Amino acid sequence: MSTRLVVNSSNELTEQRMPDNNQPAAVRVAANIISYIFHPVFVPVYVVLFLLYIHPFMFVGYSSFEKVKVLIQSFLMYSFFPLITVLLLRALNFIPTILLKTQKERFIPLIAVMTCSFWIWNVWRNLPEYPHETVLLTFAFFMATIAAWLMNIYFKVSLHAIAMGVMLSFSIYLGLTGSFNMGIYISLALIITGLVCTARLIVSDHSSKEIYAGLAGGILAFFTAILFA
Repeated sequence: MSTRLVVNSSNELTEQRMPDNNQPAAVRVAANIISYIFHPVFVPVYVVLFLLYIHPFMFVGYSSFEKVKVLIQSFLMYSFFPLITVLLLRALNFIPTILLKTQKERFIPLIAVMTCSFWIWNVWRNLPEYPHETVLLTFAFFMATIAAWLMNIYFKVSLHAIAMGVMLSFSIYLGLTGSFNMGIYISLALIITGLVCTARLIVSDHSSKEIYAGLAGGILAFFTAILFA
């Protein structure tokens, strides 16, 4: 990880970390693709997709329309509205880019994600026909956004790693508490977590500490959700 001195928006000279460009171009391209595919705003939707269409005991008896409705709700709250918030902030020049490269730029988007996460958790927990695991998942991601916002005050924590921490913890929880054999899916979650965290080390300006802290924060958020959901 290299560093350079840059002038920020407040005309102050600061040190900025740069991605490691010593990796082959193909590795950097692959790392960027992984980072976009498993962006934090998409990870909750992937988990909901798994619960809807792969897990055999979660949404038993739901019609195709009802499953699509659940999927649309999760996409709107976790992906669409957060992305629209960032685009609006960029259009109004509140942030210089949509990449949210600094802690300051993340402040409002994290508040928006926190609001959306709270909304979907509050709605789903008041729908008794929804499986308890889905309510737990939404509460875990709500806790994770709070953790991300708090940690972001002190350092630029990896949001990708936080999302991976929740996803991995949730898959292990399903394996330990359910009758469905989750072995292959837990293994897949472990592989994805490793790939995403490695990708962020290659193509982002995150230090290893920020990635490990994000992963720990996501895991802690999930176990907090278990205690209070």
